[in-house]
Amino acid sequence: MQTQTTINVRGYHIDHFGHVNNARYLEFLEEGRWHYCEKNNLLEELFHNNGIIHVVKQISIRYLKPAVAGNRLQVITGVEKTVRGKEIHMFQTIFLKDTRIKIADAQVINTLFCLETHSAKTIDQGVLDLWDDLNGSHKSRPFSTNIFPSTMTKSTSEDLAE
Repeated sequence: MQTQTTINVRGYHIDHFGHVNNARYLEFLEEGRWHYCEKNNLLEELFHNNGIIHVVKQISIRYLKPAVAGNRLQVITGVEKTVRGKEIHMFQTIFLKDTRIKIADAQVINTLFCLETHSAKTIDQGVLDLWDDLNGSHKSRPFSTNIFPSTMTKSTSEDLAE
């Protein structure tokens, strides 16, 4: 299940150019991934009870529009696919809350890591049983129109013209 996380942009997120510093976006995305794990019951069920953690292996982010102090951002997080039983590809998009103005988007590649053996863990049936989005029941993909709440009515081109 994809999640929506609200972030309030504070003064300490801003750099000397007057907008959110690029490193802070990585923190916003991280907050979105933690929220995703909480809402999907992964922290307790998969990670804490089984000694497994998810580790970011690679992240690719596109900065599209600046965010400034006082903005409310919405971070959409979901799973795109698994690869070779070893990687979990997640997508994340940051919007100006309650609009379709896209601030940034990212593809994140995670791997599972076993704390006991200090090695990567294969995404086996036990993991699939606990993480519904990995077992084929998850159908949404990045940048699909279903990530917008039904209350949003403006189109991207209208928002950009404002």
